[in-house]
Amino acid sequence: MINFKQIIAKKIAKVVDLGENELQEYVEVPPNPEMGDYAFPCFKLAKTLKKAPPEIASDLKEKIEVGDEIASVEIAGGYLNFKVNSLLLVQTVLTEIDEKQESYGSSEIGKGKNVIVEYSSPNIAKPFHIGHLRNTIIGSSLYKIYQFLGYHVTGINHLGDYGTQFAKLIEGYKRWGAEYDFTENPIEDLTQIYVRISDLCKNDENVLEICRENFKKLENGDSYCMDLWTRFRELSLKEFQKIYDLLDVKFDSWNGESFYIDKIPEMEARLEKAGVLTESEGAKIVNLEEKGLGVCMVRKADGTTIYATRDLAAILYRAQTYDFDKCLYVVAYEQNLHFKQIFEVAKYLEIPEKCVNGLEHVRYGMTRLASGKMSTREGTAIKVDDLLKEAIARVETIMNEKSPDMPNKKEEAEKVGIGAVIFNNVCNNIIKDQIFDWDTVLNFNGETGPYIQYVYVRTNSVLEKAGYEPVLKDVDFALLTDAQSKNVIAKLYEFGEILQAVVQKNEPSILARYLISLSQSYSNFYNENKIITEDKKLTDSRLYLNKTVGLVLKIGCQLLGIKMPRKM
Repeated sequence: MINFKQIIAKKIAKVVDLGENELQEYVEVPPNPEMGDYAFPCFKLAKTLKKAPPEIASDLKEKIEVGDEIASVEIAGGYLNFKVNSLLLVQTVLTEIDEKQESYGSSEIGKGKNVIVEYSSPNIAKPFHIGHLRNTIIGSSLYKIYQFLGYHVTGINHLGDYGTQFAKLIEGYKRWGAEYDFTENPIEDLTQIYVRISDLCKNDENVLEICRENFKKLENGDSYCMDLWTRFRELSLKEFQKIYDLLDVKFDSWNGESFYIDKIPEMEARLEKAGVLTESEGAKIVNLEEKGLGVCMVRKADGTTIYATRDLAAILYRAQTYDFDKCLYVVAYEQNLHFKQIFEVAKYLEIPEKCVNGLEHVRYGMTRLASGKMSTREGTAIKVDDLLKEAIARVETIMNEKSPDMPNKKEEAEKVGIGAVIFNNVCNNIIKDQIFDWDTVLNFNGETGPYIQYVYVRTNSVLEKAGYEPVLKDVDFALLTDAQSKNVIAKLYEFGEILQAVVQKNEPSILARYLISLSQSYSNFYNENKIITEDKKLTDSRLYLNKTVGLVLKIGCQLLGIKMPRKM
């Protein structure tokens, strides 16, 4: 596809002494299409050229040649605004979409590069609440987008299946397991046991000490403890899978914390060889004070492991197994210090430099209730299965009221309800905290997932009304150069660049906002232009543009994990 930004950068590079790549990074898309298709901020050159931006703009305008690709260049203060050849733009975009179809926007920029995405990672024997939901949705969308751009991606569900909580759960099961049948709601039963034993540990130090002994037994492979742990894990995974199926979330590896226990000795040996693993009050630590990161504990004084121990072993294993270029940890920003510490310690593990440099914490904001932070322990966490069921039920109620005779109502309600929840988790910059509110999640007006789905359904309805789907050879490109049509095509042109911006910043909200913008541009086109007309050539051309919008909305939503309904 023609790269208009590159063409503009080349024209400017002929006039100023700067590289094309640097100049291309400065080229912007103006906020108002009437200003032009692209803009170059001349203040970027002010220091180099020692001139005021408006003077630079005037000089550049006089020397830049317009041609086949660029129709005009205009000055706007300190900016140069460029308008591209509208006919060439229309032809380029529609031809590319026709050739690539469902793979439009994909590329091979990731060819030969290995990326790990660690996401979801719920705790075994605890409810899957909406804090885990955001993690799961963000990670799954990144997994799909990286794949779409040609990377070899490994999705890892780093299950919280180890630690002192299991030692407590084992003790609680010993005491009260016979009171539960674990058939109807196994996670709720295990949670109740955990709450009971935690309360008992608070009030009885002897019980807490027994739990600590249980953890030592678990780490040493005690058969009774291991059998119980295995049962807890299997019960949990069965329940989690129901949620993953609804969200269309998949993993290539389910290796949780427990998987790395036998890999810890090699990790520690490498740190000892590097001379950074020292003893402090019986514990094994790496002192990072000089880096401003405090002390990273690798083993506790009683010999047991902690999160950092297992994460460091995981880094070593992943570098050896996957030879990754990027290893993304989709984890809440509350764990900032933890990841800074283990990434720093990883420099001493003798793994390839590209692996060390590729470690990245994809931070996201916490999900909170209007009343404050959620807590499984306090019973204020909203469970994901309840949330999804409620979302589907509310959509179905709306459909019963507005379209009582609509076929496949339950199936379509599931797509819309779950789509609303998914979009709500990625529609804003992920670092921001999110206040969970039912009215916001299920608001089907405005900038929401259901709005995008509605626009997609409208594109299908137009095709159904026409009774046929046009092909590219029937399109007259010149009939799609009006303002509304060109705005839609300009949005379609951006799609591949948008996806690349997502992986550059690990920010799926870039795609979510784009889909809203494309939907709005289409709505303007739909409202201002009659699509099915008495002019067959005009109808074919507009109908084809209508079809391509539906295709790109579908591709984009699938990359976020949102399925598209046929009817709404």
